[in-house]
Amino acid sequence: MNQQHDLATPVTTIDHSRGPAHAPVTIVEYGDFECPTCKQAAPSLKLLLSRFPEQVRIVFRHFPLEEIHPHALCAAEASEVAAAQGKFWEMHDLLFVNQLHLKSNQLQHYAEQLNLDMARYSAEMDDEIYRQRIREHIDSGRRSGVRGTPGIFVNGQIHDVSAGMQSLFDKVAALLAR
Repeated sequence: MNQQHDLATPVTTIDHSRGPAHAPVTIVEYGDFECPTCKQAAPSLKLLLSRFPEQVRIVFRHFPLEEIHPHALCAAEASEVAAAQGKFWEMHDLLFVNQLHLKSNQLQHYAEQLNLDMARYSAEMDDEIYRQRIREHIDSGRRSGVRGTPGIFVNGQIHDVSAGMQSLFDKVAALLAR
């Protein structure tokens, strides 16, 4: 990739993150719950976190590719409703496990599985109250140079994982060895 892109929107406390806020390496993923490559990346990101528990933080931002993934936006909204009830990562993981089953009634079933307040879930989904947050993530991703998913940034710089996730592990190890 000739053109270097930096993360346009810095990570804040309102981002969905795993790992310590003080970690020397922060990985930001712009992802789409219906994207097969994002599904493949998810276990690698978890592994990276378990391999470097005090040195890595993972951040997830939404980048649903609505033109090719018709259920991605609703899945993103369902994850935000779950986040409001303290269960973003549980929903994140469920959505990737059930990636081929992201229709509205199936999303509702996952919310029930997570014991979410279903009246609140239904009201927030019906009112699309998190749609603007998701649009802000998409805009931030575009301004950062994301064109597809997963869009991965390491310490604010875009990192190409199109050839696989090993390069990400190598980059993190190199940064931590400094």
